[in-house]
Amino acid sequence: MWKGRHTHTLQREFCKRVSRANRILAFVRQITKGLRFLFSASGSLPLPLRLYLLRSVCGQEEMAAGETQLYAKVTSKLKGRSSSALLEPLLDMGFPAHTALKALAATGRKTVEEASDWLRCHCNDPSLDDPIPQEYALFLCPTGPLLDKLQEFWRESKRQCAKNRAHEVFPHITLCDFFTCEDQKVECLYEALKRAGDRSLGTFPAAVPLVLHSSVSYLGFFVDDGPADIIREFAVMFATEASVLADCTVKPCTKQLHLTLAHKFYPHHQRTLEQLARAVHPGHSCQWTAALYSRDMRFVHYQTLRVLFQYKPQNVDELTLSLGDYIFVDPTQQEEASEGWVIGISQRTGCRGFLPENYTERASECDTWVKHRTYTFSRALDPGSRKDEASSRRNGEPHAPHMSRSASSLQSLQASILRRGVLVVRHGERVDQVFGKSWLQQCSTPDGKYYRPDLNFPRGLPRRSNGIKDFESDPPLSSCGIFQSRMAGEALLESGTSITSVFTSPALRCVQTAKHILEELKLEKKVKIRVEPGIFEWTKWEAGKTTPTLMTLEELKEANFNVSMDYRSPFWACASAKKTKRKGSGSW
Repeated sequence: MWKGRHTHTLQREFCKRVSRANRILAFVRQITKGLRFLFSASGSLPLPLRLYLLRSVCGQEEMAAGETQLYAKVTSKLKGRSSSALLEPLLDMGFPAHTALKALAATGRKTVEEASDWLRCHCNDPSLDDPIPQEYALFLCPTGPLLDKLQEFWRESKRQCAKNRAHEVFPHITLCDFFTCEDQKVECLYEALKRAGDRSLGTFPAAVPLVLHSSVSYLGFFVDDGPADIIREFAVMFATEASVLADCTVKPCTKQLHLTLAHKFYPHHQRTLEQLARAVHPGHSCQWTAALYSRDMRFVHYQTLRVLFQYKPQNVDELTLSLGDYIFVDPTQQEEASEGWVIGISQRTGCRGFLPENYTERASECDTWVKHRTYTFSRALDPGSRKDEASSRRNGEPHAPHMSRSASSLQSLQASILRRGVLVVRHGERVDQVFGKSWLQQCSTPDGKYYRPDLNFPRGLPRRSNGIKDFESDPPLSSCGIFQSRMAGEALLESGTSITSVFTSPALRCVQTAKHILEELKLEKKVKIRVEPGIFEWTKWEAGKTTPTLMTLEELKEANFNVSMDYRSPFWACASAKKTKRKGSGSW
């Protein structure tokens, strides 16, 4: 009996040593790969980053001697927190320590589930083992009624005056520049924030006076000198604590503290922006919160795209897209991409590939930032709640972790039902694009009758008062163009898109496209096509100077197009009024 129990103990000890040996071997491989990456990329990386990577790789040589020491130092400094509570479960799942720490840093060290999901999504990420840390920054963020007013200003200024640089980030006051921190020392930053906050809590101003300032390219609130000095002292304390605890070089903000409302906008929008800003009263109730955010330092100068539609790759070099994904795109590295496509890197998977650009929209710079921890300057909070004050929100938006998927889907469905928008559609393939400018000579007899010389020519042409010659400058869709239009209508039908009004250019190809889309939507009898001359394309690029002769409403009606005979274009009505005025009085 004793012998069997002793054998079991030896076996367990043997398994532990084998597991540890495997981990050490994995780190040795990591060191080799890191050095290989460092030397291969040294020509394209700035010197500070190369030096940082070299220190990181050399540091991992020490880690290989005892992997568990990666987080032992952190645990000893933070007596109230257990770093191993998040790391140990990931190690038990078989993830190497360096990638587990990387996942925890990338997800804000919130839960084991988020970190493990991140690791599974990044299983094919070629940069997973690269020793590149996150960048961190500390911001002072408003909350409560003042934040509500600022967010309303953000929405209205974007709607009335277009997007400017301020819309890239949430309302904030910058306390320090972005800095790097090694993944295994991130939790030390949290302790640095807490210590600096506790030391500043007694002197932090109950209200932060804000003064509106405006110029031709900037609009924002400046902080008065007295409170600004206290806030700067807090930033210096954080920088000092971060240097001691996490070995980070933090540069506190030395400029005049400010909260930007608009930046690099068009000069003619200045007055409108000032009027909107006056509705934001600085005296609104507010609790200020110091928030620690991180971002991926590799994509600082990239464009950020948000995925609107799912996409399944048709080729091995294309990305899989899921609704809500974020894609990083380098505008300077798009030579290999054809028109309508871009090359990007998925934030969700870390993989690089081609994707259709019209499946995405421009996102804000801060949409991919991760909020780690916050410190609220309120004496009403008890020390126990401060000890674990950790936001589960990203970018200022509340996150409800217990909300069910079905409830979330229902809310998304309701939002999509209530949302209204304009769907802009380009016409399908036209015959002159396929058969050239002389297409009409290929399909007409000497006596002016149409015949079909190729299956991609339409089956027939509608009757026009001036005969077939007018089609030369107003060509119809090809057979493929008709098929494309029907496919677009079918896709809209399957997506559940509701169409209430249709406006189209008077060009025949556009009217045909609208007709075939409505037919697939089963709306050809219910929704009339409104012919709008004001959206007809600009023809100055054409070699000929002749304005195209377009089909009249009567001719379109006779050709079985369900056009509205009552609709009158505001553009055309204005032009007619001007002509009448000139005839009546000789001037306008």
